[in-house]
Amino acid sequence: MRYKDSTKKEKIIISAIQLINEVGLAETSMSKIAKKAGVSAGTIYVYFENKEDMIKKLYLEVKKEMQQKLLYGVNTSLPTEAEFKQLLKNYISFCVNHKDYFLFFEQYINSPLIQRLCEEEAQIIAKPLIEFFEKGKENGVFKDINIELIFIYAFSPLMKIAKKHLNGEFAFTGQNIEEIIQMSWDSIKA
Repeated sequence: MRYKDSTKKEKIIISAIQLINEVGLAETSMSKIAKKAGVSAGTIYVYFENKEDMIKKLYLEVKKEMQQKLLYGVNTSLPTEAEFKQLLKNYISFCVNHKDYFLFFEQYINSPLIQRLCEEEAQIIAKPLIEFFEKGKENGVFKDINIELIFIYAFSPLMKIAKKHLNGEFAFTGQNIEEIIQMSWDSIKA
């Protein structure tokens, strides 16, 4: 059994995410990742069983990191609207400040081939957000619609705008962030 080095693993993770963002999931191979990370191809298999396992673990790591960032400063003692608006501000901040993670996440969730790799684990990570929206529905704050639709209307427009921002096609300002968040709020509030 080979020794696991957390520094090497981190280099592999960063290299894999960057490479996937540069050339796409299909064009990313374990040997390309190894080369970019400056490790032997065999070293990757110390940490991941295969490409599918690596992509699944990368996705779960990114989703976990994003979830933590989304919930930062969210206070359950605040009104639901204030909590929601903080979540969206945090989401914008995550997209802008963690470009590689955001682009990887966006690519992953738009890939029908791998989307179902770790649905159950992803649901566990997303549980606090799901509970937030379910509680809002129960309290009559959010529309009584499927949680998936609430997620789509709350986050998908922001995802598209963040992508435009990262491509230099849109600039976030304090005013338009407030407007965007208000439009998301208006689309899901009861």
